[in-house]
Amino acid sequence: MYNILLCDDEEDILYALKIYLQNPEYHFLEAHTGKEALDLVKTETVELVLMDVMMPEMDGLTALSEIRKISNVPVLFLTAKGEETDKIVGLGEGADDYITKPFNPMEVAARVKSHLRRYTLLGGSVMKNHVIRIGGIELNDDRREVTLDGELISLTPTEYQILKLLMSHPGKVFSPAEIYSHVWKEEEAIGSEGTVAVHIRHIREKVEINPAEPRYLKVVWGQGYRMEGN
Repeated sequence: MYNILLCDDEEDILYALKIYLQNPEYHFLEAHTGKEALDLVKTETVELVLMDVMMPEMDGLTALSEIRKISNVPVLFLTAKGEETDKIVGLGEGADDYITKPFNPMEVAARVKSHLRRYTLLGGSVMKNHVIRIGGIELNDDRREVTLDGELISLTPTEYQILKLLMSHPGKVFSPAEIYSHVWKEEEAIGSEGTVAVHIRHIREKVEINPAEPRYLKVVWGQGYRMEGN
């Protein structure tokens, strides 16, 4: 099963791509902005990205630049006729190919299949280096390791998943219910808020010099938790 990330701010385009690429071996992830696409590449296993150039919040070229810092996943741009400059810039920034709108369904399917095959044969899916850095904290998701100022930190699997979630979305506030849903894969249950709070405290004790005055893992009173730091 291949995870293919489709990113376009137009729902009709996303729908059409899923029809053109209908295949039992493909599973689709959807994003509507470059920022959403970048977040998914950070948090999910993605084997190929089909992404529009012009989008709100973060355009495709900027998203590509950020993606290339953490992954060599094939990125195919979706461009309108006449956007030659975007094609040239995109290829220069590390895009693997581009597909011109309106799409030829057979061409879309053929290009996606070709890039997936090349990526798999070259071992790209095991070569990705998913490393997230915030200040002195570094999370290497390939090795499942976290270091603080170069020193290895021992985290439980649950603590690791919570830290990964927060580090993957720096500055974003997650409520205890959202953290519980992401990490435990369950709906909020009685006592879940306290459970999350206990794990947050343990993480702070391991990554903060002074847990009482945290530099990285901040509480937003009445709302939840977020990661900060440079």
